[in-house]
Amino acid sequence: MSVAELYTQFDAVFFEKTRLSMMTVLYQEGVVSYNRFKKVIGGTDGAVYSHVRKLLEAGYVTGKKEIAGNAVQTVYTLTKSGKQLFSEYLQFLENILTDQKKDARRNNTHTKEES
Repeated sequence: MSVAELYTQFDAVFFEKTRLSMMTVLYQEGVVSYNRFKKVIGGTDGAVYSHVRKLLEAGYVTGKKEIAGNAVQTVYTLTKSGKQLFSEYLQFLENILTDQKKDARRNNTHTKEES
C-alpha cells in the first residue's frame, strides 16, 4: 500500500493523532467520560472539547449527560459508523503487518537460498 492510499483511505477527522487516540480509548473502553479523555489525552479543556466536537460532528461518537455522584458528567460512546471505521482501521493495520511478515519471510527465504 502506498503512502497516498494510507492518507486517503481515512478522513482527516479520524486520522489525526489525538482524535485517533480518543477513538482507540472509546473502542477499548466502550464508554468514556470527558474527564477520562482529559486524563488520557492530557490536553486542556478547550483542546479536548475541540477534538470531541469534531468527532461528534463527523458522527463517529455520541455524547450524553449522566449523573455521577453529585455532579453531571458527559460520557461518550462510538456510534455504529465510528465502530465500523475503527474496525476498518484495525483491518488496515493487520493487512500491513501481514504483508510485512510475508515480505520478511520471502526475503529470509531468498537469503537462505543464496547462501
